[in-house]
Amino acid sequence: MIIRAITIVVFCLFLPVIGMSAQEGPFYFNQFPVKGKVTMIDLGSDYCIPCRMMAPILEKIEKTYKGKADILFVDVNQNKDQAIRFGIRVIPTQIFFDAEAKEAYRHEGFMSEEEIISRLTTMGVN
Repeated sequence: MIIRAITIVVFCLFLPVIGMSAQEGPFYFNQFPVKGKVTMIDLGSDYCIPCRMMAPILEKIEKTYKGKADILFVDVNQNKDQAIRFGIRVIPTQIFFDAEAKEAYRHEGFMSEEEIISRLTTMGVN
């Protein structure tokens, strides 16, 4: 009976970790923003229509700027701690960090591919 209780407690403690990819979770998110590289963090939700509209844009930009800038999407429904950490009031919210990992620009709402590229260019990313 004691072993069963311990098993249930351990299972419940680690249940939130099960199913997380290697690139999710609190330890992964603490790596951002990246010092030494421009970083864009898009905080939104899979349930938010403007967020879903931005998903293919972010995938394209992530591939285009790979090695030059880090682009990250954070689902605030699954990672409420990150919404608190970044002071999110509206989704989607995009936060751009300079190479010193300091917030350089914040935008709330849908952000087009052209606007994102323009902001990255302004920050010195080619």
